[in-house]
Amino acid sequence: MIKFLVPTDGSENAERAVRHVIKLAQCREPVQVELINVRPPIDAWEVRRFLNDQEIAAIQEREGQDDLRSACALLDQAGVPYHAQVVTGPVPQTITRFADEHDCDYIVMGTHGRGDLANLFLGSTTAKVLHLTKVPVTLVK
Repeated sequence: MIKFLVPTDGSENAERAVRHVIKLAQCREPVQVELINVRPPIDAWEVRRFLNDQEIAAIQEREGQDDLRSACALLDQAGVPYHAQVVTGPVPQTITRFADEHDCDYIVMGTHGRGDLANLFLGSTTAKVLHLTKVPVTLVK
């Protein structure tokens, strides 16, 4: 079985990465998809002044689930087995650590997420994942 890690932020590029994995699942041996949404930690005193840790975690989970929804729908429609979860941490480091801890064979991700307009050639998260990981990475544009 091949295990793919697909980090998603709900962007159009992330959805294209999910579609790419669905195509791969139809052509190869059985696959398992680990679908994650990584939420950066919220440490701003302006937020922490009004919300406690449990409230922040609930907001992070709700926003992460919203970002996962379209990718889950695509995988459900295609009948591709997956696990989806929201995780919190520094985004590139969390993606690479997740891939290692879950024995993923490949990381498949979009070249840019939301808000990466400053990086015209390659998103900063994508570039950092490429630098940090030992797992093969497929970038989908």
